Amino acid sequence: MLKINDLAFSYSGNNCKVFNDFSLEFEKGAVYGLLGKNGTGKSTLLYLITGLLHPQQGTVLFKGEEVRRRLPSTLSDMYIVPEEFELPSMTMKQYVKLNAPFYPNFSEEQLKQNLALFDFDENIRLGDLSMGQKKKAYMCFALAANTSLLVMDEPTNGLDIPSKSEFRRLIASNMSDEKTIIISTHQVRDIDSLLDHIVIIDQSSVLLNASSADICRRLLFTNQPLSEPTDGAFYVQPSVSGNSAILLNEYDEESRMNLELLFNGVLAEREKFAQVFK
Repeated sequence: MLKINDLAFSYSGNNCKVFNDFSLEFEKGAVYGLLGKNGTGKSTLLYLITGLLHPQQGTVLFKGEEVRRRLPSTLSDMYIVPEEFELPSMTMKQYVKLNAPFYPNFSEEQLKQNLALFDFDENIRLGDLSMGQKKKAYMCFALAANTSLLVMDEPTNGLDIPSKSEFRRLIASNMSDEKTIIISTHQVRDIDSLLDHIVIIDQSSVLLNASSADICRRLLFTNQPLSEPTDGAFYVQPSVSGNSAILLNEYDEESRMNLELLFNGVLAEREKFAQVFK
């Protein structure tokens, strides 16, 4: 669905390139987690993917078309929820009347169902909402647009604990085999159960690009008491109850992926993990 080829990009006045010779692909029907340290270009990549920024070199192809051309057929089939945004002083019903016509697959019924998850309706006044409420309302609209591609930058920032749970339900209830959702976040515990695929980047380097199923097939995530040896572990991190460790899954054991542990491990032991997933 989405193919990035030999991408190069730097901001005006900055000689240091955010991306150089960067390539990556996203398939349809999956929820991707895009992870990386601060300043590694995650938000920039989302803006390049959606045509809000243009690469100096290389291409971003969405369904075979260059995104930088900003064709109506392309823009009407993708949606971005940025980390920070403003909503106009109007009701959701008025907002839908103005904006829904740009998205041919928009569903008012789906919007009503999404809003109901957060105890909203179409008469809410968007300008009167708190930042967290605005984010929830905007995500409801974004998912109801039914675009093939939806990208979200730090979607759980500003949400309280119950709302984060509702967010996961919102994504799960709106997902289909024809959609691709890319979520960029630092709040990995908020989304780990949603993700089908993990991408960890460090500017021009893709440190990990693997499905959640493949990760759990190759790696074993364990919690061990301090008295238990961790020899042979790929990565060990102290926890409240002892040590959290990642090992090779040599005996096809089942374990739940610890996304925070995986992220820290990949950053600390790049070569080890690269050998497992090359």
